[in-house]
Amino acid sequence: MLQRVYDWIDERLDITPMWRDIADHEVPEHVNPAHHFSAFVYCFGGLTFFITVIQILSGMFLTMYYVPDIVNAYESVRYLQSEVAFGMIVRGMHHWGASLVIVMMFLHTLRVFFTGAYKKPRELNWVVGVLIFFTMLALGFTGYLLPWDMKAYFATVVGLEIAEAVPFVGELAATLLAGGEIIGAQTLTRFFAIHVFFLPGALLGLMAAHFIMIRRQGISGPL
Repeated sequence: MLQRVYDWIDERLDITPMWRDIADHEVPEHVNPAHHFSAFVYCFGGLTFFITVIQILSGMFLTMYYVPDIVNAYESVRYLQSEVAFGMIVRGMHHWGASLVIVMMFLHTLRVFFTGAYKKPRELNWVVGVLIFFTMLALGFTGYLLPWDMKAYFATVVGLEIAEAVPFVGELAATLLAGGEIIGAQTLTRFFAIHVFFLPGALLGLMAAHFIMIRRQGISGPL
């Protein structure tokens, strides 16, 4: 059945050459675990991408039940966990995945640095990777407030105080994030919008650029 659907689409859009161009790509010998034990360190980037996909899919599920206002936010999270089928599992995946993706990205960044993969001609890809790292950190920060419990509230207070301490632009940045002088309804709405719309859009654009450059330049060689 799936083959017939694929053939129907391929007959009209001719997607097979495009798919082969993506899939039929030689993998260097030094990233093959069968030949080199250290090849596992080259898996960190792929694992980061895999966890990111899980974060996107689980986040889409969570937004179907989450209510981004200070009256209903906490109750919507409680309802999701206690009343929705598999809600606790999906939220747990999203919660722990937010930490795991940072760990895997940090390990991937270390691999790139210690193998010299940031050097010519991959300097621009390194810059894009660093921007992806900061985007992930921003996603973690903005998502932390959304359950609207005491821990999330005071963690956001600390985070905004740190942002306010940045020279020149810190006070303005903190005010824009908070939506005013206090952390309240405007803050929660802005964090939700940034977390669900602005940052994912930036992340997808950066990841597309990252993968295109990897495709053009190939996987970096060993140290």
